[in-house]
Amino acid sequence: MSEPFSAEQEESVRREEIKLDGSELVAKVKELLHQSNIRRIVIKHEGQTVMELPLTLAAVGVVFAPMLAALGAFAALVSDCSIVVERIVEENDTAGEASEPSA
Repeated sequence: MSEPFSAEQEESVRREEIKLDGSELVAKVKELLHQSNIRRIVIKHEGQTVMELPLTLAAVGVVFAPMLAALGAFAALVSDCSIVVERIVEENDTAGEASEPSA
């Protein structure tokens, strides 16, 4: 008997850290909000977590407007910060890309 399908078996999470200036912070977060494979965005300043945005497809709209306003006020006060981005990487996608024949 086969086991039921589990989403955890089919996807993994990849983390990347982006270091940028405070003036670029809001624009970069807005850009990341439009990407469909983002699970979470964590804003850090001097190693401390300032804001954490867990993303779901249903919550990306109007819910984040007040958070972006607060993020803009924070960005005006700092000179440098980093964004940790958690991306969902599906196992099927990475395996398929590696096995494509080259011309």
